Amino acid sequence: MITTEKIIYCVNPDCTDPTNPVEERTCISCQTPLVHRYLWASGSLAAAMSPGTKVLDRYEVITPQVWLDTHPGLAPTVPEELPKAVIPYLKLYQERLHLPEVYGLLYAAEADADDILLLENVPLDETGNLYPAIAESWEAATAVRQVYWLWQILQLWLPLSDLGVAQSLLIADNVRSHGWCIRLLELHQTPATKQPTLLHLGKSWQPWVASVNTPISSELEKIIEQMCSPEVKLETIATQLNALLLSSAAELPLSLKVAGATDPGAELRHNEDNCYPMTASDLYDPIIIPHLAIVCDGIGGHQGGEVASQLAVQSLKLQIRALLTEVGEQTEPVPPNLFQSQLEASLRVVNNLLSAANDEQKRQGRERMATTLVMAVQVPQQVSTISGGQSDNAHELYVANIGDSRAYWITRNSCQLLTVDDIVATREVCSARSLYRSARQRTDATALTQALGTKDAESLHIVIKRFILEEDGVLLLCSDGLSDHDWVEKSWQDYLIPLLAGEISVADAVSDLIDLANEKNGHDNTSVVMTLCRVSQELVPVTPSSLTEEVLKTEEPEGPEEPEELEELEELEAESTLEESSPALIDVDVTVDDLPDSTISTPVKSTIQPQTVILIGGLLAAVVGGISVGLFALWQLNPQGFQQICRQLPPRIQSICPATND
Repeated sequence: MITTEKIIYCVNPDCTDPTNPVEERTCISCQTPLVHRYLWASGSLAAAMSPGTKVLDRYEVITPQVWLDTHPGLAPTVPEELPKAVIPYLKLYQERLHLPEVYGLLYAAEADADDILLLENVPLDETGNLYPAIAESWEAATAVRQVYWLWQILQLWLPLSDLGVAQSLLIADNVRSHGWCIRLLELHQTPATKQPTLLHLGKSWQPWVASVNTPISSELEKIIEQMCSPEVKLETIATQLNALLLSSAAELPLSLKVAGATDPGAELRHNEDNCYPMTASDLYDPIIIPHLAIVCDGIGGHQGGEVASQLAVQSLKLQIRALLTEVGEQTEPVPPNLFQSQLEASLRVVNNLLSAANDEQKRQGRERMATTLVMAVQVPQQVSTISGGQSDNAHELYVANIGDSRAYWITRNSCQLLTVDDIVATREVCSARSLYRSARQRTDATALTQALGTKDAESLHIVIKRFILEEDGVLLLCSDGLSDHDWVEKSWQDYLIPLLAGEISVADAVSDLIDLANEKNGHDNTSVVMTLCRVSQELVPVTPSSLTEEVLKTEEPEGPEEPEELEELEELEAESTLEESSPALIDVDVTVDDLPDSTISTPVKSTIQPQTVILIGGLLAAVVGGISVGLFALWQLNPQGFQQICRQLPPRIQSICPATND
């Protein structure tokens, strides 16, 4: 049915007049923000529908296969038994940064017609326009972005191949660019006997590389030539592409400013959150400042969640300091899979430390302490540039998360969620039992399915993702005190564009977001750590590593007492009450040159070996894991005594013991 009437309905169920012209942004009747949800409709039937068609008196066809849901407050149609075509979308949910999600399904009336999958989280902007295909964007892209796109495609190759949808990466119009990020319109299933190979992938890249001549074109052509060889392995191509990616990114300058704070919330007094950096003393650690950012949201009640989040932060500072020190001594970049495995090992050490503390104190069920975690590590390792120079920063960023604390990457044009929450709704989707919107209707949808310290480390599923810093942006880590109800997605333009424009400091931006969280989600603690990343030539000196830091300071809180609040944790039902803490801001810029000479170490050339890193992990496990609850208490309550113990350790281990503030 063709209709010229274009209206959209308010999502407020109490609205007395929910109809609005589609051009409106807020409801005329009740002033509720209107939701403009643009969807991609897959299949030949959808492709044949003309713009202006109204489907089921609900979906407006805007352009071919782009539909607007004019009743966004209503649940979409979902079959009881999910069809086979839906399963890959569900099992690949962890890749939602790059892949669409199934919103609903419309059955075709004709027997020989394809059913229509309605997809959300697709490469469409807020007005329903498609982001450009890679072929359209390639010529205007920088060399590092070109290689970064190919690297992302290669990382998707294996998981998509495992589910028989790798063909999705070979269809030119299906592969889109949302700035730095590769995004697919839909997934295309192929029979097992017709699965594409690396040869097909390489050939799909050839037209892009041949369309423009850049300093990296010849290297890319060599890589593609190898991909067309029947003997080539994915690991070989990945290694070569990674080397080209790092050397391309190293041509750019890099300036980092980091700030962090935690607050109990407008309605609470106890604070179980913890973050890093947070205090003025955090400035004097040039090995991990400004390269490390951590947010932890503790679980387990007073003297439980607070201890868990603090212990996690302190232990990770110790381990990441040792790891970055080791990496800084290398003359060759550490392979991404090796660095990821060491980050994972560090997180397992923290998990077992918390779990052992629970066992020693005989904590069971709701009494067990634990913590969520989101952590970002920017790795400043040496790399040769394309032009033949030497840089001490390869622009690598690793993000790890466990639980529902989040990481966002924000630029002038977009806000992208980098992590996936470990909650019941996510578990149901990844297990191919439910669509996400259906799973969110469960009463336990937001209950955590994992956190550090609840179980043995072997049961943890740790997701660590790697990114390249190749444009100006803000890395935002936060606990759910800020991210609940999508307040980051709703507010990033108002709060973070001024930071990117140089109008406010990082510390001010952190303070403003905490104020927003207290206003909108004051029922919870909030932690925010923010890193401003600059690579623009005109904004920072053109040096391999231009590093500055901003941190926040804490002071005693004031506020009313809050009654106990429960935090559901899947299978463990951990109970959470909140501990006190509150920040006061300082805004400090410090360069490496401003730090005492004694804090700056000279790198020693050596070659990192897996055995060396395993040894570090083992020693850290012995030092960190072995302190148990008693020694951790000594560390916190009698740091001088802990330092006496450290001085009795071998010199290599002494160097990674935390310093005390005399």
